[in-house]
Amino acid sequence: MDFDLPVELTDYLAELDEFIEREIVPLEQRDDNIRFFDHRREDSRTNWEKGGIPTVEWEELLAESRRLADAAGHYRYAFPPEFGGRGGSNLGMAVIREHLAHRGLGLHCDLQNEHAIVANNVGLLLMLEYGSEAQKKEWVDGLAAGTRFFAFGITEPEHGSDATHMDTRAVRDGDDWVITGEKTWNTGIHIAETDLIFARTSGEAGDGKGITAFLVPTDAPGFTVEEYLWTFNMPTDHGRVSLREVRVGDDAIFGQEGRGLAVVQHFFNENRIRQAASSLGAAQYCIDRAVEYAKERKPFGKALAENQAIQFPLVELHTQCEMLRALIHKTAWTMDTRGVFAASEQVSMCNYWSNRLCCEAADRAMQVFGGLGYSRHQPFEHIYRHHRRYRITEGAEEIQMRRVAGYMFGFMSQRAPKGV
Repeated sequence: MDFDLPVELTDYLAELDEFIEREIVPLEQRDDNIRFFDHRREDSRTNWEKGGIPTVEWEELLAESRRLADAAGHYRYAFPPEFGGRGGSNLGMAVIREHLAHRGLGLHCDLQNEHAIVANNVGLLLMLEYGSEAQKKEWVDGLAAGTRFFAFGITEPEHGSDATHMDTRAVRDGDDWVITGEKTWNTGIHIAETDLIFARTSGEAGDGKGITAFLVPTDAPGFTVEEYLWTFNMPTDHGRVSLREVRVGDDAIFGQEGRGLAVVQHFFNENRIRQAASSLGAAQYCIDRAVEYAKERKPFGKALAENQAIQFPLVELHTQCEMLRALIHKTAWTMDTRGVFAASEQVSMCNYWSNRLCCEAADRAMQVFGGLGYSRHQPFEHIYRHHRRYRITEGAEEIQMRRVAGYMFGFMSQRAPKGV
């Protein structure tokens, strides 16, 4: 067995590093842009007068970095060549996402809002897989360039992990559908032109089949953003929306009628492995910084690094990173060679463990750095606040563990969900 990464991939990491130093770091340092990355001045990211959403200046800076990355041929790495991409694999994306996060926080990769110079644009991948020809014609170019977005409306105030019990309904009325319900945690809804709304169109609560995805314009009559949910790590772009008899046509259906959960599962598997890799990179960053500091800091006349109480916790975390890295690479490779649903069990393993590991690594780095680590003069509290969310979102770690148990005990199978 050969565990070496492909040469073209390691060469590409070097190419990315060179681009970051040449184009992105100078932009980050220009004028007072560094205020967005000085964690003592995080208010610069947040518009408190408009519900706590991101400031225009912050999002304009992110957009400029995306334009630079797109012009240099990096932003669309994962996309098919016909859309300006390099046809990047799941393994490639996992390695790249880990690498960018391992560099630390910055304009090249700010995971607080899923920003990176190599796009994790699962929306485009879903559009290519499930969109109608008309939808692709309207959306693909904008999604590929990172200039258009749609939000994702599956979670409801009363239904999070149990998506099959959603209360949102869509009823056919002639050639139209009338949608009524409520969604929450709609990420990016403050700038999205459209919300991908999942609604039950047939069947009973608990059925996997009978849920349909609709591309619903956010300016449609009856569609209202009720509030933005403030979080551990501000700013927020997570909206709670209501739909009161919102009318859309048949052409708004995304994928097949009654089979919207296939879209959800595809999104989760693609996104979870990449999120796992990002959390791994951030965890390794925290560990490496803690090791460096332990060598330099000399209380009581000797380096912290000489104390086993400092060494052993970091050894355990570093060992877990090595084991997790091997599993992430194997899982991503399996998805590339056998299909996106072929490693669902392993995706769940990677996801829940990496997110937990990142929080533990950030917490340990704070402890090694002492009071300075707890302060906003170091990035660890910011990393913890951000990555803590992933132990809940896109499937809480308990849900991931339940999925693994389902495969272990024979209640689930490694294939696309039956009937969706």
